[in-house]
Amino acid sequence: MSTRHVRESIIILMLLASSAFAQTPARTLLDDGYRNMYNLQFAQAHDAFDRWQKMHPDDPLGPASDAASYLFAEFDRLHVLESELFVQDSRFEKRPKNSADPQVKRLFDADLAKSKEICDRILARDPNNANALFASAMVEGLRGDYLSLIEKRDMAALSNMKTGRAIAEKLLAAHPDYYDAYLAVGVENYLLSLKPAPMRWLLRVTGAQTDRAAGLEKLKITAEKGHYLQPYARLLLAVAALRDGNRSQADQLLSGLANEFPNNHLYALELAKLQH
Repeated sequence: MSTRHVRESIIILMLLASSAFAQTPARTLLDDGYRNMYNLQFAQAHDAFDRWQKMHPDDPLGPASDAASYLFAEFDRLHVLESELFVQDSRFEKRPKNSADPQVKRLFDADLAKSKEICDRILARDPNNANALFASAMVEGLRGDYLSLIEKRDMAALSNMKTGRAIAEKLLAAHPDYYDAYLAVGVENYLLSLKPAPMRWLLRVTGAQTDRAAGLEKLKITAEKGHYLQPYARLLLAVAALRDGNRSQADQLLSGLANEFPNNHLYALELAKLQH
């Protein structure tokens, strides 16, 4: 190969490398906040989300993400996400109403209200704004999770779940590559598909979606291609695998989560259960 050809090859490689680097999105404070949240480092998560909000006061995802961190902290404190609660239907139905922290509830509600106010303002002038639609769906999902898993108000939570799913579907109709939004559709379909047949019929009459296969398909999209909600989708798929008796798939998903988030004792705990 001539000197000129070597030089040209080097230049091409440099251009390809710089192009690949340019296509990798820069890590943001939001990314840091979610990583801290999934690592159960909630003080650091709130700090990252607070700094993001100061820099981007018109972004509704800032307060919605901060609300998510408050919710996950309550889940951790109350051991809500331990798999037996979801794998064993009887245990879920008999779960007690949790003792919510009133200070956390106040801050959680304030974050949701702030995010909704920003969303409403943006959507009034731009009804298809992707970021505002996603934040709106998140607000509904977070509120529904709190109602169901903290306050044990399942029917009230269903309304939020349906609203969040409808918003997510509107977002995905315009932006099918907004992969985090598939989680809202997947959660409703999968969780409600676990209900007894007469209940599923009643839920469908009220407009809820109860297709198990569709639910798992949507969760897999977020688990494979999502961004902020990808780890949560992977955890939900691990629970689904445990329900189906697919221990190897559950082990694979939980092992990946444990390696990525070593400070999250939940993943290590669930892996230990699988090994016994």
